[in-house]
Amino acid sequence: MMVKQTFWKQPNYLFKVLIVVPLLVLNCQNSTNGQDVGDKKIEIYLENIDNVRALDFAEGWGLFAGSRNAGKVYYISPEKEIKTIQSGLNMPVGVDYFEGNLYVTAVSRILRFKDILSHLDNPVVEVIRDDLPTDTWHGWRYIKIGPDRKIYLPIGAPCNVCENENPIYATILRMELDGSGQEIFASGIRNTVGFDWHPVTGELWFTDNGRDNLGDELPPDELNRVSGAGLNFGFPYVHGADIPDPDFYDKRPEGFLYQEPVFSFSAHVAALGMRFYTGTMFPSKYHGGIFVAQHGSWNRSSKIGYQVVFVKIENNRAVDMEIFAGPWLEGETTISRPADVVVAPDGSLLVSDDYGDRIYRIFYEK
Repeated sequence: MMVKQTFWKQPNYLFKVLIVVPLLVLNCQNSTNGQDVGDKKIEIYLENIDNVRALDFAEGWGLFAGSRNAGKVYYISPEKEIKTIQSGLNMPVGVDYFEGNLYVTAVSRILRFKDILSHLDNPVVEVIRDDLPTDTWHGWRYIKIGPDRKIYLPIGAPCNVCENENPIYATILRMELDGSGQEIFASGIRNTVGFDWHPVTGELWFTDNGRDNLGDELPPDELNRVSGAGLNFGFPYVHGADIPDPDFYDKRPEGFLYQEPVFSFSAHVAALGMRFYTGTMFPSKYHGGIFVAQHGSWNRSSKIGYQVVFVKIENNRAVDMEIFAGPWLEGETTISRPADVVVAPDGSLLVSDDYGDRIYRIFYEK
């Protein structure tokens, strides 16, 4: 018998929006319940930053960035000067700046750059883990330090869809800052490349990419909420709220228990980086909600995603979604592929684009 725990689910929707022309500043008139917030604008914050992926701010406007294929970790100064602080790494997608140190993922390794702002020209690098899986399929990893001062790190499934005898796969791990005390925080997660903590409840929310080869419309990408350690989110047996996998559903363990997503995105949008909006620049309707970078489909008959969406949160539930920027497409031609989002010190939103080697800035100006 299969038992599922239900939080809330949202059906898939298709939206039609205007294309954002990325090489120009876009002006959008905006008003929210009479609130004068000025025009929404999208500008190129930085160009020529090879294959830029995850973003994280240090003090002030200093910004760290990872990459995937480029193998580089970057520091962008407040003056927008790009410095490569390490190269030759194996898919160093994830970066997180915490208490003066920079934590970086490199597939099987976690690196810690000690007191990084004082050693940008000659980094002091510690290898705190070198024994993680070496698989490159879903081997590029996000990383964040949680409110509990522990490292959170995903280990994606090394496949499109499969079972694996090693329970470390398709999970989010949690460990101490020195890499010790590893535990499986959540399981049944195909591949998350973005998560954040609710600023009020402290719960972890994460995106998850659905499997391929079930057609254009199935299964959905997901937004999930972790209400406590040890929960399972369905993969590989169930996708979305209640879509049985045609190959693995009948192999599910007896008494299988899983969490439904709190929101289901359209299939193949490739929901990656996400952040709760904690700034004050944007209209009040965006405060406390989630911005999600949708990287865009790679094997759908017509392209979908390539945009930044906003998910409205009320009473700890996802209740609505809107397209906030994009899609960065001209017909079936790709202009940009958003990979991560981060809230800047002034409340604007930065968006990395690993396809166009640039970072966008979205802001409101009166």
